[in-house]
Amino acid sequence: MLRTLDLNFQGIEKTIASFLIETSEGPILIETGPYSCFKQLQKLVESYGYSLQDIQHVFITHIHLDHAGGAWALAERGATVYLHPFGVAHMADPTKLWKSAQLIYGDKMEFLWGKMEAIKEDQLRPVMHGESINIGERTITAWHTPGHANHHIAWQMEREVFCGDVAGVKIDRGPVVPPCPPPDINLEKWRDSIALIKDLQPEKLHLTHFGEIVEVEAQLNELWEILNNWAQWIKPRFENNELPQEIIPEFQRYTEQQLKALGLNESEIKKYETANPSWMSVAGLLRYWKKKKEAGE
Repeated sequence: MLRTLDLNFQGIEKTIASFLIETSEGPILIETGPYSCFKQLQKLVESYGYSLQDIQHVFITHIHLDHAGGAWALAERGATVYLHPFGVAHMADPTKLWKSAQLIYGDKMEFLWGKMEAIKEDQLRPVMHGESINIGERTITAWHTPGHANHHIAWQMEREVFCGDVAGVKIDRGPVVPPCPPPDINLEKWRDSIALIKDLQPEKLHLTHFGEIVEVEAQLNELWEILNNWAQWIKPRFENNELPQEIIPEFQRYTEQQLKALGLNESEIKKYETANPSWMSVAGLLRYWKKKKEAGE
């Protein structure tokens, strides 16, 4: 049995999910959400008859705080955390990760994400591309899927894939949008990761932001279209040396108008902004174009 857990981030539903999967060896969790949602996670896990101590296997798609910020608290309760090899050092010592996020979120860090503690290295299990982990009757296979983050994994269970951020953000009837925070955004890698997921021919995608997708091809095609749309919108502003603080208000208006044009109301737009703040994509896409220029591309 698979349960999608709504962590009710910032008091807003359907913005961040965790996934609880029952096995013959106890429940496993894919994504923890931020530590600021840990009490909600505990409440939901207990509502299905489990304690947090029952969860001894935690899979994270990548180490960003909205996906993995609560992993340390489950590790304290004995869990092994499965992740991309690039993420191990940052989870064993999150100082650099925390400081990097602090550059973006400033004094809102604890309010948004709670806190983050180190995880003992012997509880961090790096998983290679294509490697499978067997827990009870479940087999979870790791697919390294960069583009959003170099340390990103999409986890496959049978014909279902838990996509983290690499398959985009889609909430209810809204459109697909790409989360593009710095520093790893790379359209070419993202394109290849989308192709990899298509090749798996999954019946369902599970999005951390938010929920189940059965129209897999349409989801991935729409993601690629809007990702390119946003990147091309940013490109001339990068070439004109516009400053981020000049670009952000204009980009926020642009993306808001895209959502309004598709019929979303203010409440629905707020969910999208909570799950995927548009201002973060400005920094990420500016950095993408800067790297391409430095590489002479």
